[in-house]
Amino acid sequence: QLVESGGGLVQAGGSRRLSCAGSGRSFSDYTMSWFRQVPGKVREFVAGVSRGGMSSYGSSVKGRFTASRDNAKDTINLQMTNLKSGDTAVYYCAAVYSDVIYTVASSYDFWGQGTQVTVSH
Repeated sequence: QLVESGGGLVQAGGSRRLSCAGSGRSFSDYTMSWFRQVPGKVREFVAGVSRGGMSSYGSSVKGRFTASRDNAKDTINLQMTNLKSGDTAVYYCAAVYSDVIYTVASSYDFWGQGTQVTVSH
């Protein structure tokens, strides 16, 4: 099970930190990633950290978002800075038993329930 937290309302240009905690199994051998989705659009890859510690970012957030994980706690965090209105979405945490950072949502085995991030002007 994956549970996200940290969503909310933030002003444009501000920062927000999301967290995702895994439970029920060890996720240390999983790639853990963040996706986001707005109504009517496909789920978009945001960032991921492989079990080996490599990271990857979507082009729209590169340089503004930083993903990090703590294998001892089975958590992955997403530090978001310089937020824009286009970052408004439901953010989901996902995990897949692989060392590959997949950017397609269907590749992932486990999902959280999502947390809403709303960026206001």
